Amino acid sequence: MMCAVDGENGQRQTRTGRPPATSRAALEQVGFELFARQGFDRTTVDDIATAAGIGRRTFFRYFASKNDLVWGDFEAELVKLDGLLAAADAAVPMMDALRGVVVEFNRFDPAAVPWHRQRMALILRVPTLQADSTVRYASWRTLVTEFAARRTGRLSSDLLPRLIGHTVLAACVAAYEHWLADEQAVLGDLLDQGLRQLAAGFDGPDPALP
Repeated sequence: MMCAVDGENGQRQTRTGRPPATSRAALEQVGFELFARQGFDRTTVDDIATAAGIGRRTFFRYFASKNDLVWGDFEAELVKLDGLLAAADAAVPMMDALRGVVVEFNRFDPAAVPWHRQRMALILRVPTLQADSTVRYASWRTLVTEFAARRTGRLSSDLLPRLIGHTVLAACVAAYEHWLADEQAVLGDLLDQGLRQLAAGFDGPDPALP
């Protein structure tokens, strides 16, 4: 197949191969395919743009960096999480409500699970992504902390809401690490179990046991 795309000088160029990727999702797919073949660190923005059949400047209309591509539309995900927390039933105990929200937030169409597994493997295992992950997870944790503050009638700067925000995030990361290590594991079950254990305390019974 032949396709014409805009070059960086604004002129028309002719390339062969796949049609140009002109959406965030399409660029993510191209990027992930390259990461799987040649590794994250060895893949450049230029590699992704070339494989997608677009110019470098077009890539930057969708993502600010290669790291941003890995995270996808993270801001939209934060909006989704915030909405789930706001809609949580006030009559449900706080930790039960948080567990329900986290499990629902991490529910994916089966067809999307392999891509999500690859995304999380990059986020949790690639050293060059760790600093970026810290900043993004802080935004996620802030929403949980603010939810805990509202439920406990405290300031979000108080120790208890902070502790809840940090420990819920830690439980989720632990569940994801276990999920990546065991392809037979079900992510939702691991998140549910981890947050049940967190609510029960570490001296309590294993929630996976009857």
